[in-house]
Amino acid sequence: MVIVLSPSATEVNINAVVSKVTGVGGQAFVSRGERRTIIGLVGDLDLFEDLNLLAFDGVQRVVRISTPFKLVSRDHHPEKSTVMVGTSRAPIGPRTFTLIAGPCAVETPEQTLAAAQMAKAAGASLLRGGAYKPRSSPYAFQGLGEAGLRILADVRAETGLPIVTEVVDVADVDVVASYADMLQVGTRNAQNFALLQAVGAAGKPVMLKRGMSSTIEEWLMAAEYIAQRGNLEIVLCERGIRTFEKATRNTLDISAVPVVHSLSHLPVVVDPSHSGGRRDLVVPLSRAAIAIGADGIIVDVHPDPATALCDGPQALMAEDLAELTSSIKALAPIAGRTLTAPPA
Repeated sequence: MVIVLSPSATEVNINAVVSKVTGVGGQAFVSRGERRTIIGLVGDLDLFEDLNLLAFDGVQRVVRISTPFKLVSRDHHPEKSTVMVGTSRAPIGPRTFTLIAGPCAVETPEQTLAAAQMAKAAGASLLRGGAYKPRSSPYAFQGLGEAGLRILADVRAETGLPIVTEVVDVADVDVVASYADMLQVGTRNAQNFALLQAVGAAGKPVMLKRGMSSTIEEWLMAAEYIAQRGNLEIVLCERGIRTFEKATRNTLDISAVPVVHSLSHLPVVVDPSHSGGRRDLVVPLSRAAIAIGADGIIVDVHPDPATALCDGPQALMAEDLAELTSSIKALAPIAGRTLTAPPA
């Protein structure tokens, strides 16, 4: 069961509802979004109905939800959500198309700034960059850690681009959140439930990548862990799933975009870089993402991919970005969207 509060609801109103629910042995999880606050209830639904919750001040409606993911479901939130990121308040939602771009891994200040400038010139409104890199091989580059976060912060100050960066450990959530504008949970941690709860409580928007072997329901249940800790500012990222096919790095499940949009109010972006794993596939997959109704894409950019310490073969160069920008500008209006403008 979910309680949807009116925009005028006060903390006193919220606390009164929470107190009444916990008083009968239930649990109440308050989640705050950009435009509304909701309370998810866990416990005996018959007891909750006996409380006549609709009569409480500040309560707009009370909804029984049949899906296992309550807070991210469209059952109580039929309109699609928009998530705002950073001080520039870059939107990710149904009316815009958002380009998120930058280096897969932060290597040096010079490389990161060059990639960010390339991304912004191409129309990116958010900068992606990895300071912590969970890798399949323990011998691969693992990222610069906090030193990488400091580089990202310096580049944000130079370009104005809000930062999207991955957090891989519960112990690092606070330090990453102190630098980042949006926390990313990668595919390898998509069912790390302790981490999902920690980022949910961190007070920053979250990008949740689909697990490489996750079903759509498992992906949405992972988002529910974040939402249940008080954060509805969640963007889902389809980044390709593991299948038998070896021609591409992963298999982009393009059908996941409209399926998730039918089930959840959360925005959905596509990662054509990690799904295809090849530079020549990024632009075609991006076109498909626009056509299918994605709210944005997240792509790898590097000033010299041949020297990249991480995922160089899929990183875009200047000429690739020009083609990508041209495709977005041509196709986004057909899909009823405008490209989110970079910060001034």
